[in-house]
Amino acid sequence: MSFINYASREINCKIVYYGPGLCGKTTNLQYVYQKTAPEAKGKMISLATETERTLFFDFLPLALGEIRGFKTRFHLYTVPGQVFYDASRKLILKGVDGVVFVADSQEERMDANIESLENLRFNLKEQGYDLDRLPYVVQYNKRDLPGVLPVEELRQELNPTGVPDFEACAATGEGVFETLKAVAKLILIDLKKGR
Repeated sequence: MSFINYASREINCKIVYYGPGLCGKTTNLQYVYQKTAPEAKGKMISLATETERTLFFDFLPLALGEIRGFKTRFHLYTVPGQVFYDASRKLILKGVDGVVFVADSQEERMDANIESLENLRFNLKEQGYDLDRLPYVVQYNKRDLPGVLPVEELRQELNPTGVPDFEACAATGEGVFETLKAVAKLILIDLKKGR
């Protein structure tokens, strides 16, 4: 649900990073923020309570070009990973234009990945969205750790519909921008179709 600011001639799009606790959502955003030119980004804001944290910031990637004379500004959000923060997750998904599902590649985290993906589908459906109709990509994070599952196995469980997916190590930045560019491109394609 893009927001158009006619005064600044910008289309504002919301990308939400979703996934289980400690999978690397925050690390993805921090890496993007650190590597984005100061003049192209807003402030990173951390909304923290005693028990949860949500990060967000916006940036204007000039390299992506314009749509009908409008620049595209992306607002990146993380959701709290733990399931008991469902109300926060739902709120953050309001008005979403694209989703990055960040999966933890470690074998012992597969159940948490599956639970989080089901929760994402449910929360989107509750708000009238269908994950299969949204710009959506999957990131298999923590590929640098020992005991990670083969990508094919992760893909089979977490990406049966075959959306674009990426191997990553958010701590070093590997795969971070590739993931972001892929979801941004899908959003721009949607915008150009006039959805």
